[in-house]
Amino acid sequence: MTTGTHHALRNISEIRSFFRTNDEPIYFVGPTAFNLLGLDRWVRHFNYITYYDAWDGAHPRMITPKYAREAEFTSSEDIVNFLLRHPEVQARIKADGGRRPRIATVFFDEETEAICAELGYQLILPSHALRTHLDSKITTTRLGNEAGAPSVPNVLAVAADYPELLRIADVAGLGDDLVIQMPYGDSGKTTFFVADEAGWDRHSAAIAGHEAKIMKRINRNTAIAVEAVITRHGTIVGPFMVDLTGYQELTPYHGGWCGNDLFPAALSPDHRVKAIDLIRRLGGRLGEEGYKGFFEVDIIVDLDADEVYLGELNPRISGASSMTNVTAGAYADIPLFLFHLLEYMDVDYTIDVDEINERWLELAAVDVWSQLVMKEPTGPVELILSAPRTGQYKLEPDGRLTFMRPAWDWHGLQDETEFFFLRVYGPGDYRFKGADLGQLVTKGRLQTDDDPKGLNDRCRTLITGIRSLFVSRPIGEPVAPVPMISLKGSGL
Repeated sequence: MTTGTHHALRNISEIRSFFRTNDEPIYFVGPTAFNLLGLDRWVRHFNYITYYDAWDGAHPRMITPKYAREAEFTSSEDIVNFLLRHPEVQARIKADGGRRPRIATVFFDEETEAICAELGYQLILPSHALRTHLDSKITTTRLGNEAGAPSVPNVLAVAADYPELLRIADVAGLGDDLVIQMPYGDSGKTTFFVADEAGWDRHSAAIAGHEAKIMKRINRNTAIAVEAVITRHGTIVGPFMVDLTGYQELTPYHGGWCGNDLFPAALSPDHRVKAIDLIRRLGGRLGEEGYKGFFEVDIIVDLDADEVYLGELNPRISGASSMTNVTAGAYADIPLFLFHLLEYMDVDYTIDVDEINERWLELAAVDVWSQLVMKEPTGPVELILSAPRTGQYKLEPDGRLTFMRPAWDWHGLQDETEFFFLRVYGPGDYRFKGADLGQLVTKGRLQTDDDPKGLNDRCRTLITGIRSLFVSRPIGEPVAPVPMISLKGSGL
């Protein structure tokens, strides 16, 4: 069967069959396969091209260059471009055949687009120029307002000094306890809390003279992550999950994203309905800009005002995709990312977006999944001598971790005593502050319901157990570490 000659797909059953018999190679390219791991269960000829091989050559769908790996990287884009230009990768893609290999990734740039054009690959993502335009938090806010999907009360303005900031905030009715967000950058590093002049002075070099989103500070809030797909038939909204952020056991970055909890009570029924409406409104407006396919957005719930607001937009595959693709909704229909693929495949199809959203809303009362993104929170630089294997583990009653079996992904986990660990850095790599150790996926919650939230006992046991399986020794001289890859809205 050739995708370009397939008849129009009329329902989910036919779409599922289409992917099961797909004969056009699709490749996810990145430092690791974490974001879309397990999609090869659903899509024939779906492969992963990665720099880090968590399975030491054993995964049947993993392509990792073995030779000529010496390179300096400063970003995820550098790694993607290195992989696409690598002779081993190009030889494998050529051997796989196909009319025009399709390439998906998290981050890419103009060079990636040029490489794909040169080699005859199809980059199945919105253009870099469009994504950069939409990546601006200023742009997201404006588009959301136009679509009737408002953000936390704010004003978009330029403040030269603290008195001018107060004047701007006063006119907008925001008070003097403010959150200031710059247009671009990791929100953990480009969001500033300014409650007084001392706070302004600490961050004025980054804020003064630049257009920013100046927001009212919400005292009690819940940050919710959700992924969605803009299709020709409308926007499909995935499950809602609570972020894990800033835990010093998992990340050295204050406010840094380090995982998710997906569970029915992440949002109340009323808030869930309102959030879905906001996201579908935003999706419709993004579609008018020419965007199609996958995106992630944060939803902010003001617990005191009982309001739901649009938060930050990530116009890309995200680190939350690992959760989205194993939900009951995904198994009732198809994983959310497959709707993205449909927009970039040579096939016509029909779906009822309202029906799918309603079904996924009802099934949200079933799933409980969690994940940890584990970075090295401290120094010094050490050489890793041994590391935990990638695969399925069991948490024993006495707190020990037992390696049960190798596994390609986390889809087979049954209960809270089991978890999957994906190793990133292994023997021969360096362990340093911010180094990516791996990702852990499990059933069950990892945070408490306390205010403020904290890691529960099971989560702390898992973290301690995995970290104890890394054995390393200090090195005599410091080394230049490989780039630390931001995972939120990206992911290793």
